[in-house]
Amino acid sequence: MFPKRRMWYFSDSYVLGLTVTAGIGGFLFGYDTGAISGALLHIKYEFEVVNQSFILQEKIISIALVGAIIGAASGGWISGGYGRKNATLIADVLFTGGAIIAAAAPDPYIIILGRLLVGVGVGVASVTAPLCIAETFPSEVRGGLMSTNVLMITVGQFLSYLVNLALTEVPGTWRWMLGVSGVPAIIQFVLMLFMPEFPPWLSMKRDQDGAISVFSATSEEDSQKKEHCQILGISQIKRDQSCFSG
Repeated sequence: MFPKRRMWYFSDSYVLGLTVTAGIGGFLFGYDTGAISGALLHIKYEFEVVNQSFILQEKIISIALVGAIIGAASGGWISGGYGRKNATLIADVLFTGGAIIAAAAPDPYIIILGRLLVGVGVGVASVTAPLCIAETFPSEVRGGLMSTNVLMITVGQFLSYLVNLALTEVPGTWRWMLGVSGVPAIIQFVLMLFMPEFPPWLSMKRDQDGAISVFSATSEEDSQKKEHCQILGISQIKRDQSCFSG
């Protein structure tokens, strides 16, 4: 009834590592939405102006969504111009920088600035994370691996609530809650440094050999290799002669 599966999600460490690394982008989005919900309760205690202004509270929360819109709108351009890998690194820098600024903020308006940068980072990551997975793996596992990004969003939300709970009695509570959110971005940044650039972008830059080399790590069957050659736009003649040869 169902075709025999030639590739499994957890059968290859490279596939698993790349999926988890890209999926951290979804984790960042989920973690931030959960972290601010707990941090705001303590921000109000430190800044009376926030406690007295519902509008300021709403700005602190919603400004990240404004940043996410900006990041998502520009994420495609950044990915196309600088590559999926570099776009992810940029998102991590923005997210980490924004988290540090918000955590060290001397007043609510600096928190808003930090949250804006966090939002831009989340927006860029929300474009590049699923793109990295969709462009790299064969169709028979692509759908399942794409769902990893959504799963990581909910995992990030759940863990943020646990972290908020653990930090409730810590001095400088809300600063730790916002600052710790930069840790996953730092982890993704480090892991991404060891990842190759993603094949379709290499192909666009006319580095066919590099693209084929990356695809070879995720392709075992001839049908998968031919599918990847089609993604790269390699002609049938060249495919027969050189694509994944050896």
